[in-house]
Amino acid sequence: MKERLLQEFEAIYGDSKRCHVYFAPGRVNLIGEHIDYSGGYVMPCALTMGTYGVARKREDRKLCFSSLNMDKVIVEKSLDEIKPDPDNDWTNYLLGVIAAFAKEGYEIGQGLDLMLYGTIPSGAGLSSSASVEVLTGYILRDFFGFDVTNQDLALIGQFSENKYNKVNCGIMDQFAIAMGKKDNAIFLDTATLEYEYAPIHLENAKIVIACSNKKRGLGDSKYNERRSECETALAELQQVVKIKTLGDLDEETFEKFKAIIKSDVRRKRAKHAVYENQRTIRAVEALKNNDVKLFGELMNASHVSLRDDYEVTGIELDTLVEEAWKVDGVIGSRMTGAGFGGCTVSIVKDEAIDTFIERVGKAYKEKIGYAADFYVVEIGDGPQTL
Repeated sequence: MKERLLQEFEAIYGDSKRCHVYFAPGRVNLIGEHIDYSGGYVMPCALTMGTYGVARKREDRKLCFSSLNMDKVIVEKSLDEIKPDPDNDWTNYLLGVIAAFAKEGYEIGQGLDLMLYGTIPSGAGLSSSASVEVLTGYILRDFFGFDVTNQDLALIGQFSENKYNKVNCGIMDQFAIAMGKKDNAIFLDTATLEYEYAPIHLENAKIVIACSNKKRGLGDSKYNERRSECETALAELQQVVKIKTLGDLDEETFEKFKAIIKSDVRRKRAKHAVYENQRTIRAVEALKNNDVKLFGELMNASHVSLRDDYEVTGIELDTLVEEAWKVDGVIGSRMTGAGFGGCTVSIVKDEAIDTFIERVGKAYKEKIGYAADFYVVEIGDGPQTL
C-alpha cells in the first residue's frame, strides 16, 4: 500500500521526495449510541479501514490538497487565508484542524502537500470525517513537533467538526480513532474523558458492518435537533434532581422524575439517553465476563431504543437489523453512527457469515431497491506512521 500511495502522489505532484506516509483508522461504535453529547458512556473501537495520508512540507505557505477518492485534482489554499470552501467541502476537515492548531497558538510556519486516500465507504457512518481530522492533526504534530497528546488530537478534531464544519458532534468519534488499540474497545466516559480498554475476545465470531448505501450528510441529519431535545429535557430534569448530564441518571431515578419533562417527544429522547447509558455499563461487564451472548442482547435492545425512542433509524437500517435478527448465528445487531442511513454493526458466528451476507443482502435489495455492502472488519490501532 505504501509504495502504491507514493506512486500516486508522484503522479499528482511530480515527485515524492521527502514524503511521509500516515494512517488514521475509522471507528465503529459497538454500543452507547447518541449519548456522547449527553454525558454517557460509549464503547467504540478503531478499525483497520481508515484514511491514508502522504504528506511533505513545502518551502512556501501554500496548502496543496488532493484525494484519490475525488478527482485527484490539487485544491490549493494558503495558510494566510484559512476559511471554509463550499466547493471542495472535503478540504474543510483539513482546514478546520489547521485553524484549531492556530487558535491554540501553534505556529504552522510552512505549507503542505497532502494527498488523502480513504478506505472507509463514504456516508457509512464509520467516521471518515473524524479519521481525516485526527490524521491531519497527527501529521501536523509529526512535522512541526507540537507538544500535544493523542487525546489532544481528538479534542482538536472535535473543535474542527463543531466550529469549522458546523456539526455539533460529541467527542466519541475522534477519541476512538486517536486512542484506538488493536482487539480492544474503549469504554469511555464522555463527561470526564476517563476511559479503560475493554479486550474483545470473539471466539469463532466476527464483526460485520452492513452499509445501507443511503446517501446522507451528518449536518443535514436530525443530529442537531436530537441534541437540542436532550439539552432541553436535561434542563427540565435539573429543576427537580441534581444532575449535570442525563448520563448521571439510572433508569429508576429517571422513571421517578420523568413527568417533569413537558413534551412526550423529549421524554422519549431522554429515556433513550438514560437507558442506553445503563446498557453500555452492563455491556462492558459482559465483555469482562466474556459473555458475548449478553453483549449481543444489549446490542439488540440498543437498536430497539434508537428505533422507537430516539427515532433515528429509518427503513433502511431497520431492514438490515431486523433481517439480521432472523439469521441463526447472529449474536447481536444494531444501527451505529448518526442514523438515517449509514450502517449497522453485527456480531456473527464464523460459520454464519456467508449466510448472513446472502440473506440480509437479498432481503434488503428486494425491500429497498438497491444493494447494501458488507464488510468483515477487524479492530485496529490508532493513528500511525507507515
